[in-house]
Amino acid sequence: MSDEPEGDETGAQDAERRAAPASAGASRAGGSTDRPAASLRHLAGASTAARKVAGARRNPSVVGYDETVPAWLRTTAGWSWRLLMVVAAVALVFYATAQVQLVFIAVFLALVISSVLRPVTDFYARVMPRGLATGLALLTALLFFAGLLTYVISSVAGQWEKLAGEFTDGIDQILDFLENGPLPVSITADDVDGWIANGQEWLSEHGGDIASQAAASAGSVFEGFAAIALAIFCTVFFLARGKDMWTWFLNQLPARSRESWKVAGGAGWFTFSGYARGTVIIALTDGILAGIFLAILGVPLAAPLAVLVFIGAFIPIIGAPLAMIIAAVVALAADGFVTALIVTVGIALIGQFEGHVLQPLVMGSQVSLHPVVVAISVTAGTLLAGILGAVVSVPLVAVAWSIFTRLRHKDPPMDDDVPTAKEIALASRQGRDD
Repeated sequence: MSDEPEGDETGAQDAERRAAPASAGASRAGGSTDRPAASLRHLAGASTAARKVAGARRNPSVVGYDETVPAWLRTTAGWSWRLLMVVAAVALVFYATAQVQLVFIAVFLALVISSVLRPVTDFYARVMPRGLATGLALLTALLFFAGLLTYVISSVAGQWEKLAGEFTDGIDQILDFLENGPLPVSITADDVDGWIANGQEWLSEHGGDIASQAAASAGSVFEGFAAIALAIFCTVFFLARGKDMWTWFLNQLPARSRESWKVAGGAGWFTFSGYARGTVIIALTDGILAGIFLAILGVPLAAPLAVLVFIGAFIPIIGAPLAMIIAAVVALAADGFVTALIVTVGIALIGQFEGHVLQPLVMGSQVSLHPVVVAISVTAGTLLAGILGAVVSVPLVAVAWSIFTRLRHKDPPMDDDVPTAKEIALASRQGRDD
């Protein structure tokens, strides 16, 4: 008799335990529980105690207490340590890059040259083997720059004596204007002689420091030639076997990650190559227009100044104004104030033509960065790595943004206009009054 109630009780408990998962599933299907069925798969086969602990972590009220930390503080803390990890990773990348700066410069230069010469190599490869097409493309680029350098040197040599005399006359005119002109501050010849004497004294006192800096610069020149040699070496392989190298790299990755890397690499190279080729085309156009403009005005050293404008086009925001100032100073010293003013206005108009016509036409949507982002990138790059940082900051930011926009899953945009701060404040005040 005593065994029968015990058997009934055991059977009832078993039935209750069997009914519990069914009822839980029914409640999930009916929407009475927020957790989906997939969130409980990791608890399959777990004990009752383990299930209770797991449930307590998700819902502290099941063990009789609530979380005392505010939700906003928990969210802020979660984002904070994640941002700290991102900042630490970025800092580590910058530190590692600084340790191998020469290699970074060489590889970056090789990628730039490869992106510019790849269309030329593909054109030659239509009628000859790929290796021979690569060599011919590099030879074409070398002959182009050698011819440009020869033209600049010959222009400087032919006009140097004339420019020296005109520059001296221009300096005398500037000093005469400062001494006898309408400015409230006058500068006499004695003041200028005193400045020259102070400069000579400073040179004699710091001659040893200048010599040591010159020796250090000699080492930098050697490093520069080493970087150029490494860049040319890498360029040969990038042009001849770049696709095979990229395929080999993808094959070293797990199969599940290859598609993401393939998409990211394609988007990044599309943006980088478009930026590099577009910058070279725009710089050549700026240099040619500046050279023609200066030659029409009869400004001495028009060819070297045009090359300076060409080089300045590679440094966003600050490169073109610096080239314009130098050209204006040369025009002022050689032909007077009116010519210098015309040169300043003309080169500024060339810059406007570049920004509003050439860049949208040549680059299109390959590099779509807001001017504010470009300004911040150039400033940050200059503070971190000087001129090198100013040159590489914009393409690196453009590549990073291109990869991010290609890999992210973007939500649909808002249909309504975003209210202003004033409208939000008035709406909240009206809600409190109601």
